[in-house]
Amino acid sequence: MLADRWSFPPFRRQGPVRMAEGAVGAHRVVLVKPHTYMNRSGTAVAALAAAGVAPDRELLVLVDEVAIPLGAFRLRARGSAGGHNGLRSVEASLRSRDYGRLRIGIGPVPPDLEDLTDFVLAPFARAELERLEPLWPLMADAVECWLADGIETAMTRFNQAGTRSDRPDTD
Repeated sequence: MLADRWSFPPFRRQGPVRMAEGAVGAHRVVLVKPHTYMNRSGTAVAALAAAGVAPDRELLVLVDEVAIPLGAFRLRARGSAGGHNGLRSVEASLRSRDYGRLRIGIGPVPPDLEDLTDFVLAPFARAELERLEPLWPLMADAVECWLADGIETAMTRFNQAGTRSDRPDTD
């Protein structure tokens, strides 16, 4: 989504990640997709931190989140992994909880589910995609706001907007 919006070149494999690089306005941006299991996502950011990326200002991790309703998203500047194995791995690699994250709601988990992995890895149903697709531009706007103005401004502008779709329609 972001690579297409910004007309970045195709992702290329580099060790345990796929990367695409380019510029967004005056900002050099590197998009990184882990090519590992979720609970090893920290390996994707470890090399960035070793190369001098400041996690508290220059890193935004996008993750799916079962604790947030489908069709909502939340930006955070720091915090706990909240049971998310990917974020737990990122925290362990960075040795810090101070990095931005954009949590994209895919919940709630069905009550009869026995294995969370089955839910998280399952493809979205058509109705779920219809709720998510209108949010892609808004989430991309939130990422661009983070780039230009920082996480606090992005949180102020977009966390309220990111929750609108989980409210019942009143029309």
